[in-house]
Amino acid sequence: MSVRRLDPVQPESFAFTPENLRWAEEIMSHYPPGKQASAVLLLLWRAQEQEGWLSRPALEYVAKLLEMAYIRVYEVATFYTMFQLSPVGRRAHFLVCGTTPCMLRGAEELIAVCRRRIASDPHQLSADGDFSWEEAECLGACVNAPMVQVGGDTYEDLSPERLEQIIEMLARGERPPPGPQNGRQFAAPEGGPTTLKKPSETP
Repeated sequence: MSVRRLDPVQPESFAFTPENLRWAEEIMSHYPPGKQASAVLLLLWRAQEQEGWLSRPALEYVAKLLEMAYIRVYEVATFYTMFQLSPVGRRAHFLVCGTTPCMLRGAEELIAVCRRRIASDPHQLSADGDFSWEEAECLGACVNAPMVQVGGDTYEDLSPERLEQIIEMLARGERPPPGPQNGRQFAAPEGGPTTLKKPSETP
């Protein structure tokens, strides 16, 4: 894994919105006194959801809330690749799975779409600042390869044409329906069930 560092350009400050602060206090209350540090992943994820990425002020803010040393929060943020350490697209940041099953089923074609429609290089903002992308390791949907993740949504069984449509929908402010994009139900076989049929239904 490559070395992960904070972006060289940082905002002056960060603070949770009142709603997110109430949420964080509720999460912290679930842990025994002195053990609030166990909530660090949850609070960092919420900070990223609020701003789109994690800045140094955001890490310092979370460290103060959890009464942790800043370096411990920094270690967590730089270890987990789900945390973005530089600004990402305002509308969407695409994680394109590049692990073997997705590559065998067309991930390189999805990456080509991202290079053409978003930016030539990963972690680079599109010209309008709305989109960015990167190649990621296994995102846990191998049976539905190839796939991309946008925030908490996964778009599976993708074709290059469908990925282009998803980008266009997001650009219009729409939310494409997540999940398989070829009509299959979750991870069920294409064409419907193939097991547990009545004897008369088997080929």
